[in-house]
Amino acid sequence: MKDVKIRDLIFLALCCDIGLFAKRLISPFANVVTDFLKIPGGIGTSFSLMFLVIGADMIPVRGCGALMGFVQSMIMLSLGMTGSMGMLAPVGYIVPGIVIDLVFYAGRKTGSDHAAVMMAANMLASASAGLTANLIVFRLNGIPLALYVTVELISGALCGGLAYILVKRLRPLTRTMKKNETDGKCLSEKNMEGTRS
Repeated sequence: MKDVKIRDLIFLALCCDIGLFAKRLISPFANVVTDFLKIPGGIGTSFSLMFLVIGADMIPVRGCGALMGFVQSMIMLSLGMTGSMGMLAPVGYIVPGIVIDLVFYAGRKTGSDHAAVMMAANMLASASAGLTANLIVFRLNGIPLALYVTVELISGALCGGLAYILVKRLRPLTRTMKKNETDGKCLSEKNMEGTRS
């Protein structure tokens, strides 16, 4: 984390914030589906985790998924938005962050397809969030649990695909920003050399 720039940390913080509040926005629509299926949730969580996947992909620093999950959990606690998990809510955010880190680490080691890695990260993070919530609160078993995890996996795959599309759009912008920053540094160094001479 020592080599991470302030700009990158701001981007990660932005991903945390957008993820939290995007979940609040989509929850009413997602609840229509989950209420029909008689399961606690899943779709909103997958959409929220999509932004952590984007952050972990754009800023490939070891442990940034877990860090974003921790930051999200602290924001939730400070705002009193813990939901049914209460004080154990941080576990439900940190575990998916760790899963995102592990999937990206495995993907980079094996040289897997970029889109597949992002989809797998979102899928498995969503499933881990669902299983953590089930262990702490819901205590589902049998068919309801299988349906719950299936919805998490499917919505996670769809959101992972969307994350890949968004990253493809964002990456050229970040490259342009980095190039402008490098050009600016080179120009300032030349000006300093000119003044010295």
